Amino acid sequence: MSKVTVVTGGSRGIGAATCRLLAERGHDLAVGYRRDQAAADEVVQSASKLGVRAIAVRLDTVVRDQVVHLFDRAEAELGEITGLVNNAGIGSTIGPFVDLTEADLRRVVDVNVVGYFLVAQEAVRRMSAGGSIVNVSSGAATTGSPNEYVHYAATKAAVDTMTVGLSKELGPRGIRINTVSPGVTHTEFHVGSGEPGRADRVGPNLPLGRAGRPEEIAYAIAWLLSDEASYTTGATVRVAGGG
Repeated sequence: MSKVTVVTGGSRGIGAATCRLLAERGHDLAVGYRRDQAAADEVVQSASKLGVRAIAVRLDTVVRDQVVHLFDRAEAELGEITGLVNNAGIGSTIGPFVDLTEADLRRVVDVNVVGYFLVAQEAVRRMSAGGSIVNVSSGAATTGSPNEYVHYAATKAAVDTMTVGLSKELGPRGIRINTVSPGVTHTEFHVGSGEPGRADRVGPNLPLGRAGRPEEIAYAIAWLLSDEASYTTGATVRVAGGG
C-alpha cells in the first residue's frame, strides 16, 4: 500500500524539510500551507521531481471546513490517508507574561491546540486501515519558556497530553500517534517572535553547542511514520540538542 501523508505547515521550516525527506522515501504528499503559496509550490515541485505525487492546499487549520477540504483533496487526488504530520503552529512576540495580549493568547491557543485537534480528528476519520500521526510539539512544553512565551509552551504541553490520550484510544484501531519535540531550530519561527537571531543566541548554550537544523527534526518525524517504528506509540522524541 502506498503511503499518503498530509503535512500541515508544510511550506517552510520543519514542515518543508519533512516533506522533502518523505518524498525521498516514497510518500505521496498533501502539503498544507496558510500564506506562502510560492514556497508551497516549490515543495510540491521538489517532491514531484523525486517521482511522487504531491499537491498544495491552502487552509487555516482552525477552520473545520478548510481542514475537511484539505483531506478531501488529499483522498481524491492521492488516495487513502496513511499518515499525518500535525505541524502548523505559531508563536507570538517574546516578552514577559504580563505583557501578553489577549489577541495573541487566543490565536496561539486556537492554532496550536484547537487546530491540532481538528486536523488529527479529520485524519483519524479517514484512517480506516490504520495509520500514523506525528504531532510536532516543542521542548518548550517542559521548560515553560519563562520571560519569553509561557502561553506557547503551555499549548505544546497540551499537544503532548493529546498524544498520550489518543495513543491509548486509537491503538486498538491500528493508529499510532507520537510526538517530536524540537528544541531551538534555525527556522523562520523566530522572526515572528521578534528575535530573528534567537537560534544563534541560544544555540551555543546547549550541550551540543548549536541550534538544530530542520532536516534533523525531519529525520525523527520520518522514522515515527515508518514501519521501523511499528511498535512505537504514545512516545515523545525530543530532538533538542540536549536542552
